[in-house]
Amino acid sequence: MSFSPSLNRYASHMLTKKLPPLQSFLSRFSRHTSHLARQQYDVIVVGGGHAGTEAAAAAARVGAETLLVTQKIQTIGALSCNPSLGGVGKGHLVKEIDALDGLCGRAGDWAGIFFSILNRRKGPAVWGPRAQLDRQQYREFIQSELLSTPRLTVLEGSVEELLVSEPNPEEPGHHRVTGIHLANGSQPISASSVVLTTGTFLSGSLFMGQSTSPGGRIGDAPSSAGLSWTLRERLGLRTGRLRTGTPPRIVKDSVDLSLVEVHPPDSHPTPFSFLNKNIRCKEDAKGPRYCPSIESRVLRFPGRQHQVWLEPEGLTSDLLYPQGLSMTMPPDVQLRLIREIPGLHRAEIHTPGYGVQYDFVCPTQLSPALQVKSTQGLFLAGQINGTTGYEEAAAQGLWAGVNAARWALSMPAVALSRTESYIGVLIDDLVSRGVTEPYRMFTSRAEFRTSLRPDNADLRLTLKGFEEVGCVSALRYQEAVRVRDSLQDAMAALQALTLSTPIWRKKLPDMRMSENKNTLVNGMEVLQYNDVSFEMLASAFPECLSSHKEFAQRIKIEAVYRPHCQLQKKEIERIQKEENMSLPQDIDYFSLPVSLSQEVREILDRVRPTTLGAATRLQGITPAAIVHLLNYVRHRGQEERRTHRQQPEKREEREEELAARNASLPQ
Repeated sequence: MSFSPSLNRYASHMLTKKLPPLQSFLSRFSRHTSHLARQQYDVIVVGGGHAGTEAAAAAARVGAETLLVTQKIQTIGALSCNPSLGGVGKGHLVKEIDALDGLCGRAGDWAGIFFSILNRRKGPAVWGPRAQLDRQQYREFIQSELLSTPRLTVLEGSVEELLVSEPNPEEPGHHRVTGIHLANGSQPISASSVVLTTGTFLSGSLFMGQSTSPGGRIGDAPSSAGLSWTLRERLGLRTGRLRTGTPPRIVKDSVDLSLVEVHPPDSHPTPFSFLNKNIRCKEDAKGPRYCPSIESRVLRFPGRQHQVWLEPEGLTSDLLYPQGLSMTMPPDVQLRLIREIPGLHRAEIHTPGYGVQYDFVCPTQLSPALQVKSTQGLFLAGQINGTTGYEEAAAQGLWAGVNAARWALSMPAVALSRTESYIGVLIDDLVSRGVTEPYRMFTSRAEFRTSLRPDNADLRLTLKGFEEVGCVSALRYQEAVRVRDSLQDAMAALQALTLSTPIWRKKLPDMRMSENKNTLVNGMEVLQYNDVSFEMLASAFPECLSSHKEFAQRIKIEAVYRPHCQLQKKEIERIQKEENMSLPQDIDYFSLPVSLSQEVREILDRVRPTTLGAATRLQGITPAAIVHLLNYVRHRGQEERRTHRQQPEKREEREEELAARNASLPQ
């Protein structure tokens, strides 16, 4: 069964549709919200950034009547800092968000002006899809999508406080959130669940040099003080303070681009969304790079060079964003520093860089559903949980929105395992380990990254998103089923294509297969050779393989990673089975006769986890360390059981020796 024609029509429409002009959108928006008739919703989402927009859209997709409340309608979906999306680790999150029918991947394809795959020299498991974006087009796409989403209403306003009542005695928790109160003194708005996505606005403070002012983003006020008070005093949540920063924006015409090294985009752009085969914009942007030494990096890494990438803020923007040049120094010092960089000796600053300090809630107080454990109906997502970055915020927002909707509709919560997704890794790290600094996703955080690749996010998550979670459209689900079935058919055809090595060498003369090898080899095994592509096999065996050329790259990746994934699957099953294995509390980790780094030994000795599962969630504990620890504890258990079985025989021997000794004593 094939659904590609309808999907291709949809994808083509997504990349060729015309968004309404921003002023037209705002006019429609005002009409849309000025008649806010209802005062009761299933879900209320507070905040219109990356976490808030994904949360609101996801809650509505699940079936909840949803209200999104934001301070300014013009900034919904704004790229507050860098004009880019994705990257190493972060690109994985974008692909997974898209696989669950989120917004940011399609928005990135719409607004992208420079696409590249980072880490291309390494294996596909750690490739990082990334795009530079046009700020205005990204924002307009997100706003248009939200306005046209069924069951979703958007309201401009500032939330003064949460409505809190006694908890439902049949559910865990000390409090229950029942809605919000706006700062304009209007009637309270009730809801079964509330998602807070306040970003850097919760008691936010901007600083530049020695001067400070309240705010979560330049030009915007912080969130209401009443909201912070409710979280700390009324709900008793532990909060902390984090800090982030943004670079100055540079006037493009003041930069001498002849003195820089140019980096072009990929010749064949790779879209973020599984629904898109192409991107919308024709790429003509360039990415010059520099090597400055700046502020805190100089203190932490003296003597090194530091790259800065000048990125355009949009196709029609006259500003450049210096990626990697965040600074909070006084404006005059910022200008002096920038002009020390080759090519920027006459640069002019349009907007100086600045720092932001803001409150966050310690995320260990959350469940894997991103619900506050002590408060029924309250969910948190984004920087309020101690993370940094658009992608981390969007991933949390989607999952919090899903579970807030399911809570409101009396459906059970759902969770994502760290063995099946980077979103699961992100959430598990937050709720089980907490944060000491803003959390950023890296591929090294995932124990099973050969299985969690950007290319297979749809196979890992779309089917679950439709069948179990309820946040994926039928159209996307049908396409994922088509892709899954096609890949399975292709791999079955390759497995069935079993030939002797001499015949393979004859069919593929350019393949570097050993002359001494004379065995039967199937097509999947042949495709694992670096110099063999699926297109080569399809040309040699068109009758059985040519129909699968649509997925040539994915089939190649599946073939290369299949042996690793099979071993990893067994390891996953083994660790999951043994997660509750007790770790003896008398272990001397420093003298443990296994291969563990000194850092790992120190962490284990300091925390002394009680189970293997608890050890896997410790910051700094590697997958290899867990395997070594599992083998040691299992071996030790076997030794103890063997000793226990031998004890009766040894006891009888000791009794006989004692009896003989007693018999020899004088009476």
